[in-house]
Amino acid sequence: MKKSAAIIGGGVIGGGWAARFLLMGWDVRVFDPDPEAARKISEVLDNARRSLPGLSDVNLPAEGTLTFHDAMSDAVDGVAWIQESVPERLELKRKVYQTLQEHCSTDAIIGSSTSGFKPSELQGGAIRSEQIVVTHPFNPVYLLPLIELVPTDENPPEMVERAKAILTEIGMYPLHVRAEIDAHIADRFLEAVWREALWLIKDGIATTEEIDNSIRYGFGLRWAQMGLFETYRIAGGEAGMRHFIEQFGPCLSWPWTKLMDVPELTDGLIDQIADQSDDQSGHMSLRELERARDNNLVSILRGLKAQNFGAGALLNAQDARIGTPAVMPADPAGLVETARRAVPLDWTDYNGHMNEARYLQAFGDATDQFMEIIGCDAGYIANGGSYFTAETHIRHLHEVHAGMRIHIDTQVILGDGKKMHLFHRMMYDDTLLATGEHMLIHVSLETRRASKPAAHIAANLATIADAHAVLPLPEGAGKAVGAR
Repeated sequence: MKKSAAIIGGGVIGGGWAARFLLMGWDVRVFDPDPEAARKISEVLDNARRSLPGLSDVNLPAEGTLTFHDAMSDAVDGVAWIQESVPERLELKRKVYQTLQEHCSTDAIIGSSTSGFKPSELQGGAIRSEQIVVTHPFNPVYLLPLIELVPTDENPPEMVERAKAILTEIGMYPLHVRAEIDAHIADRFLEAVWREALWLIKDGIATTEEIDNSIRYGFGLRWAQMGLFETYRIAGGEAGMRHFIEQFGPCLSWPWTKLMDVPELTDGLIDQIADQSDDQSGHMSLRELERARDNNLVSILRGLKAQNFGAGALLNAQDARIGTPAVMPADPAGLVETARRAVPLDWTDYNGHMNEARYLQAFGDATDQFMEIIGCDAGYIANGGSYFTAETHIRHLHEVHAGMRIHIDTQVILGDGKKMHLFHRMMYDDTLLATGEHMLIHVSLETRRASKPAAHIAANLATIADAHAVLPLPEGAGKAVGAR
């Protein structure tokens, strides 16, 4: 049975939550009195559909159903999760909770996107305070995994664990903040940096663009994959964090910053900041800026994913949770599906379609999946046996664009002895996009020479090869590059 979530407030954050739940297979009900809510969420969802699926190398769950409701009572009826993302006014949030709890299930989790209020403040006056927790996200919610989960003693431990499980299920990282504190954890860091940036502008030291460049070209990239303390541990050299603190700790008493002294936001300072920001980014629309941001985040996150590090390790864990296991087909007579995925943003080139090298990667990934299906998995390879590709021929038949959901079907043309001859078809619905023909040789990783595969692999390969022998030879098989 498909799970459902309600989003109360469909602004930037609420829209991001809606996209995250929808694309992870949940049905989503939205309540927002704004007559433009449907349009705004639709635009956010378009961006999410274009970018989020490309973070996964497996097929995502079928997208849930999005509905809009005129009454909160209808939106929350029977849902498992309610995400409140209304404006940051405590009296408004408390009023919303009163209405929600009059109509929602008693075991529904009510999470608040608040960036500053403590959960005990939100729970004040609630019908069931134990239902309400802080679940503070970061924009864009559909790409960034961090959620600051802040409960109180009113929240039963089992409810907190259930909230963690749901957030993990939709690909988020729930950071359990064990003690209430204003602005939680992450926003306190951001506030400190923001205050210092205001002083640098006011004192004429730097412009908005120069400050942004100091972050995105320097420590921001380090923070993205190692955070603060792990970065500083490396800065301490072989002696580690202790040496770093001994060397740089005294700097904390030097008058480097004005973190405790905030400049007055006068009209002049506000104009100065706004004008500099317009000079920096005013040539791009909001949606263009969002797309540039999404492109960059996907590239960074996929790079981290390849290293299985930082947020990339979370993405790999999510793929492992939702991916289809590699098993021998129940009926080997048909083509074997070896890939089903969305085309990532970073697979496209200057022509706006998939780079030719990515066709090879997609077919290579399909080959790897087929190897796992017949038993040539990581354990087998670790024990010294594998297949090496000896020859490849790829035909590019149609353009492939970012966000397209492709699948690859594989036919075994030969599976005998040391040889494995595969023919892959890349499809978009019923359209043939490309074909990849590959001859592989089984090798011993110890001698790096051709060798016979293990008996179970040979038997599995022969089973599929024999079943595929009655299939017609695919169009394009055996062809070489040249004039037609």
